[in-house]
Amino acid sequence: MPAPSAGKGGGEGITERRLHPVTPLRRAWAPVAVVVGWAVHDPDQTQRQLTRLTTETLLAGLAVLLPAAALYGFLTWWFTHFAVTGTELRIRTGLLFRRTAHIRLDRLQAVDVTQPLLARVAGVAKLRLDVIGTHKKDELAFLGADEARALRAELLARAAGFAPETAHEVGEAPSRELLRVPPGVLAVSLLLTGATWGTLAAALVVPPVLWLFTHSPWTVLATALPLLGAAGASSVGRYVREYDWTVGESPDGLRLDHGLLDRTHETVPPGRVQTVRIVQPLLWRGRDWVRVELDVAGSSNSVLMPVAPREAAAAIVTRVLPGVSVPPRAALSRPPRRAGRCVPVWWRGHGLGVSGTVFATGSGLLRRSLSLVPHAKVQSVRLTQGPWQRLCRVADVHVDTGANRTVTARLRDAEEAADLLRAQAERSRTGRRDARPDRWMA
Repeated sequence: MPAPSAGKGGGEGITERRLHPVTPLRRAWAPVAVVVGWAVHDPDQTQRQLTRLTTETLLAGLAVLLPAAALYGFLTWWFTHFAVTGTELRIRTGLLFRRTAHIRLDRLQAVDVTQPLLARVAGVAKLRLDVIGTHKKDELAFLGADEARALRAELLARAAGFAPETAHEVGEAPSRELLRVPPGVLAVSLLLTGATWGTLAAALVVPPVLWLFTHSPWTVLATALPLLGAAGASSVGRYVREYDWTVGESPDGLRLDHGLLDRTHETVPPGRVQTVRIVQPLLWRGRDWVRVELDVAGSSNSVLMPVAPREAAAAIVTRVLPGVSVPPRAALSRPPRRAGRCVPVWWRGHGLGVSGTVFATGSGLLRRSLSLVPHAKVQSVRLTQGPWQRLCRVADVHVDTGANRTVTARLRDAEEAADLLRAQAERSRTGRRDARPDRWMA
């Protein structure tokens, strides 16, 4: 652990600390990246300039660039400090232009520890912080792996209301494993996903067709590379990210650990989950597998389980949304048959179920999706009705959540939709009144 540094401006009684000494190596690449980016931006001009340079000139340029990059990395590390006070985390950065971030501990959504491959080799980790009301995560990169976990535990303890003098003694909350996704199951689930084969088929079919019509290799490459990249991201990329996915339960929320090369340790904040989606692609039905996704206010966490048996997924959803049970698809009420005049065939995939705790909507015939919104998380309710819907006497009811997402009950009977609008507004008011506090370990 780097030695604490009582940096200037740290304040009386506040000890400022620096990042891990390996950090300059990561930041030293910035000047080199600028030069490479300039060269890639205009490759023809770069090639002409390189042909004019002698070996001595190139060596002299490297002799200037590499020490400058090393100095830049060292200075950015030297002038970066952080400190934990009784109410906030302060991060001071900048050599010429100073920036101080004040992160209120009571606004913390999640504190995640991530370890890219090279960071795992070096024994360091990155601390990423989700804060309410911000779209970009603040981060501390890099800290020693043990220091990152200790700081994470301290921040969560202080966010939970522990006194500053005892927060550092609380330590990491114990975790109990609930579910682990075997690598073989993850691989099979990706092979049974239509998006994987769809993008791969497009990558194999579209470029030859373009070659027949254009005979331009640049056009073929410009089309084939993004398609191959999309195919890789939807199969190999997802496998690498979601490898060894583990869900654990602890007093500060559900712990998510995953990753083959870059290892990530995330936490689903309690009380901040706005929507849970249970998704089932067509080819997963035979094995009764589902994927569980989340909308968390102010957080980028979006996957709870990449693949799991429906029964196991439903059990974990009840821990994310206490008091909420996952309704079976057969229990959802379908739109009236006249809705088929608005949306032929696909109207059968829509459904609605409202209980005392949750607003549930279903959609999709081939790729089924079930969205669950606790009444306490509903921010507003809207009813919309287009001209053709008015003729068919149906309407859509939209429920807006705190994660800037909308869940829609489509093609409901017009009178039912009007009653649902009024009833849902009342359920949301009573739900917020009776909801548990959105605090860590509360």
